[in-house]
Amino acid sequence: MSLLVVGLSHRSAPVSVLERAALASEARGKLLQDAVSAEPVTEASVLSTCNRIELYADVDKFHAGVAELSHLLARHSGAGLEELTPYLYVHYEDRAVHHLFSVACGLDSMVVGEGQILGQIKDALAVAQELHTAGRLLNDLFQQALRVGKRAHSETGIDKAGQSLVTFGLEQLAAGRDVESWAQGKRALVIGAGSMSSLAATTLVRAGVGELAIANRTVERAERLVQLLTEPGGPGAATGLGARAVAMTSVPQELALADIVVSCTGATGLVLAGEMVAAAREGNTAPLALLDLAMPRDIDAAAHRIEGVHLVDIESLADASADAPMAADVDKVRGIVSDEVAAFGAAQRAAHITPTVVALRTMAADVVSSEITRLDGRLPDLDDKQRAEITQTVRRVVDKLLHAPTVRVKQLASEPGGAGYADALRELFDLDPETVAAVSRADTRDARERA
Repeated sequence: MSLLVVGLSHRSAPVSVLERAALASEARGKLLQDAVSAEPVTEASVLSTCNRIELYADVDKFHAGVAELSHLLARHSGAGLEELTPYLYVHYEDRAVHHLFSVACGLDSMVVGEGQILGQIKDALAVAQELHTAGRLLNDLFQQALRVGKRAHSETGIDKAGQSLVTFGLEQLAAGRDVESWAQGKRALVIGAGSMSSLAATTLVRAGVGELAIANRTVERAERLVQLLTEPGGPGAATGLGARAVAMTSVPQELALADIVVSCTGATGLVLAGEMVAAAREGNTAPLALLDLAMPRDIDAAAHRIEGVHLVDIESLADASADAPMAADVDKVRGIVSDEVAAFGAAQRAAHITPTVVALRTMAADVVSSEITRLDGRLPDLDDKQRAEITQTVRRVVDKLLHAPTVRVKQLASEPGGAGYADALRELFDLDPETVAAVSRADTRDARERA
């Protein structure tokens, strides 16, 4: 089996295509279930963020896998295959591993070095584990990607190369001013209560906004976020922040009061239409800053034409980030990624031969058992102590004969080009391919159950 990723991101596709191809949360689960039901796929996980949609899979045929994953992405997204195809990229085996590790480190992010992608990778793995679509390969891959991302942030200054999209977006709205001084005392409205909205709310509170309203379709989730922000030890506790949860039906009224609005929901249509923003501006001369982090967009692009309104969205962030400076630490992170890719490949190649080694040792144990049974028939007068000593001696001889070749073959298999050693071992010892396959299936089943 082999690792394959098919996807598109802000680097390969215009924002308008990404917007149409965005996956609703319920569509992600159905996509994964359909993927593992497809013939060439045994494991699947989807990484879907505001600027990328990627389907990872363990496949047994490359071309069939590419075709199947491409069709699945088109079927479950809002864009047709003909529209997606020019923007899709494909990574296979080590290149697929390298891609995910680079993504985890923030090297492939719209803002280089941003750390929020780690949470999104963690969520992607959690969904695949919950749906039992991730087996040994994808569990190992995504867990190591998380470790690689954390290592990059702890061992280098990649954090200095960029910020989260929230911080970067607020910096664009502040237009050169310090975000803290710009946001100080302002009234803010956050629409949505998911991970990105929670990050936005926390960032605004720490920047010193005077009032904060959080609107969400499920008011209880907004109330929980307000509680986290204002409870003892929360970022708003020391400042006496005035925070409240409101229903989505109250958004027009809250919009009229706000100085800053950040929206990031999973809605498939506009949350703030141009007419709603225009109505909120009637009789209001204070500037209104809008930050749209949703994909597809929450805020009508026409809002930027309304007097006094400054709109920053994913598209404008992509344009702004193109000129963002690259830190010297990026080279260090690239070195970490290369080392980790090599280590992951070696571990996977070594794991690939493990079922063959297990099958060999099982066959040897069966031979010992058979010979001891035959010995019982030829020497029926052996007492239990003699029989146990002979059995132990034969097992020690077999173990010593197998120890060096099995240890060495694992070492050789972990090196590049070592995949053929498993085949050689099976051929030399005439191992039953089905026995080896049964061990592999058991390993995959155990990995899914642990997940």
